[in-house]
Amino acid sequence: MAKGYSEVQGVDFDEVFSPVVKHTSIRVLLSLVTIKDLELEQLDVKTAFLHSDLEEQIYMKQPEGFEVVGKENHVCLLKSLYGLKQSPRQWYKKFDSFMVSINFSRSNYDSCVYFKKSSSGEFIYLLLYVDDMLIAASNMEEIVRLKEQLGSAFEMKDLGVAKRILGMEISRDRPNQKLFLS
Repeated sequence: MAKGYSEVQGVDFDEVFSPVVKHTSIRVLLSLVTIKDLELEQLDVKTAFLHSDLEEQIYMKQPEGFEVVGKENHVCLLKSLYGLKQSPRQWYKKFDSFMVSINFSRSNYDSCVYFKKSSSGEFIYLLLYVDDMLIAASNMEEIVRLKEQLGSAFEMKDLGVAKRILGMEISRDRPNQKLFLS
């Protein structure tokens, strides 16, 4: 892991803030899922921060025990890593750019809520919390298509039907139009 604690603002980074979906947005989506009987799936991005690009050039000493013989005084030019203060922000920017490129709109009220009107006239929704995603749509074909698009750009772990998000367990009683959180 990089030693982000040694970075200096204005030298090594400028922006570190990365938005995350608001809990209110999650509750609104779960309400829509229940009322409209939408499919609800969950994804996780594997090593999300490694997908992003740094705007600054950051160098690091070679890690102890991994020095290249004859090049002990050389340094490593870093890519985005866990531990760098700007990595979360850069990941969000990369993801946001991707979602816009596949014609999703970003909510004006929550920058981690994305939506798109499908060819059938129904909406598909994606909520992002760092590297965790909830996707909701009226049919699985739209969700599968979005999963394929995401998988072509990022290494993803498909968690299937959403069962847990941010420490909240999700269970559904679809015939009775009920959804429970604990």
